[in-house]
Amino acid sequence: MAAQKVPTGSPKKRAPAKTLEARENQLIALAVDLAEKQLSAGTASSQVITHYLKLGSTTERLERDRLKKENELLTAKTDSLKSAKKVEELYANALDAMRLYSGRKDGGEPDSDDD
Repeated sequence: MAAQKVPTGSPKKRAPAKTLEARENQLIALAVDLAEKQLSAGTASSQVITHYLKLGSTTERLERDRLKKENELLTAKTDSLKSAKKVEELYANALDAMRLYSGRKDGGEPDSDDD
């Protein structure tokens, strides 16, 4: 069998996306590819040029870095809250165990056999 030749000017056929997010990523990739071709050919609109100039600016880079750090901070806070909850559960379990070992039921007075 002879192999099929794909013309060099035609886009590659991609598998259909299975999720909405994957489809969105495909469309973004196509848009970026098209913008790159336009920029290389010198046919890009002023909006495309401005968009990529802004992405490369120092202010934009600092803003992305700030957002990244904020996300890391939120993740750390979430982890800290989960850890604190686990510690609280461990303390509660330890207190329950100590009550049980001391002969108390449900935190009340010790059991007496004087009945």
